[in-house]
Amino acid sequence: MNGLRRNDAEAPGEAGTHNTPLVSIVILNWNGKAFLQKFLPFVIASTYTNKRVIVADNASTDDSIIFLQEHFPAVEILINTSNEGFAKGYNTALKQVKSDYYVLLNNDVEVTPGWIEPVIVLMENDSTIAACQPKLLDYKNRGYFEYAGASGGWLDLLGYPFARGRVFAIPEADTGQYDDAGACFWASGAAMFVRAAKFHEVGGLDEYFFAHQEEIDFCWRLQLAGYKVFVQPGSVVYHVGGATLSKASDLKTFLNFRNNLVMLAKNLPVARAFITIAARIVLDAIAAWRGLIGGDAGFFTAILKAHIFFIKWLLVGQSSAVFPISRKGKPLGWYQSSLVWQHFVKKKNAFSEIVKHK
Repeated sequence: MNGLRRNDAEAPGEAGTHNTPLVSIVILNWNGKAFLQKFLPFVIASTYTNKRVIVADNASTDDSIIFLQEHFPAVEILINTSNEGFAKGYNTALKQVKSDYYVLLNNDVEVTPGWIEPVIVLMENDSTIAACQPKLLDYKNRGYFEYAGASGGWLDLLGYPFARGRVFAIPEADTGQYDDAGACFWASGAAMFVRAAKFHEVGGLDEYFFAHQEEIDFCWRLQLAGYKVFVQPGSVVYHVGGATLSKASDLKTFLNFRNNLVMLAKNLPVARAFITIAARIVLDAIAAWRGLIGGDAGFFTAILKAHIFFIKWLLVGQSSAVFPISRKGKPLGWYQSSLVWQHFVKKKNAFSEIVKHK
């Protein structure tokens, strides 16, 4: 039987035992010893005092666990007997963590000393904010935004994710242009703060997704339930990115295309979902054929496989899906036009050229 177990040498923290909220930083790890060695000291050095640092290991085959036990005895360890991916791995771990706030943090993220305080202050001052991300900058090119969230994730009319500071694969230089805290559509799973109670209230992450876009689906369900998702650029972290699957990975392509269609089917009203998904399948097919003509047969096959598995999900996979618990909320950070048109036809590469600041 698979499951996580906590290192018996560690004592669990309890929510509500300090004047400040308990923040549990949970790092999901799979064969990431090198990243833990490099970045865990920054997490431990965070200036926020009422915190727990937990590594949830997804059945690593390297010596991550031994390394942690020897060099970071104060870090709590949860061990899974199989690699359950991002979604199920976190769901299983967080069922065992009592806290006021969770931070879902990738093992390839370098945090800054005061990165926790600005987010917690923001969320404590507005109880409707259920999830929030810091500003994500590129670890390797520190003056630029990082792909997986930049300064707050958005979604376009057809379900294409983009962010303040990143349109498709083009990141912007960070000149402070997106330093205002505000509502967005989704918070990056690389560094997501979430109220623990709200995480469980909406059903956590959808485990069918395994990895990729599960945080967008999760934030969509939060918003439909009446909560807000925010970005707080007063908090800054640096993300390596592509640590588990590279951007060129056919598996990553498959997961992104499949999961995006599943997310649209679950969260859009039925009539709109039908129209949107039909349009997306056409655009996906165009992208696939462009890849094939360009010599990337793996890209073509990954998209074809994604469509087949989406149809399979429609027919037999919905029984285990995590659907919205409510649809009363009106999502923010939703660009009601086509990002494809703005970027590929009108040649707009910056978020500020596409979404005008209000």
